[in-house]
Amino acid sequence: MKDSPDMPAAEVEQSQFVKNSVLYKEFLAEREEVLKHKWIESEKAGKDIGFEKALLDWIVKHRSSWREKRMKEARNNQTQSSGS
Repeated sequence: MKDSPDMPAAEVEQSQFVKNSVLYKEFLAEREEVLKHKWIESEKAGKDIGFEKALLDWIVKHRSSWREKRMKEARNNQTQSSGS
């Protein structure tokens, strides 16, 4: 999703909106965790397990605790910011 000089201004603005959205940032953070999990599990298996298998395994084993941790960190950051 790269902005190019040939893109109309409305498209560039929409692209920036998406990149700055909380949902997109959460998607990128979750994707990064899945890729880490893929690497670890592939090392254990001695071969590439593939993204889909890693994704499904990560969702089952780690997603809920990862989300809880992120929400807790976000709340703590909000508390610290408002207390300044």
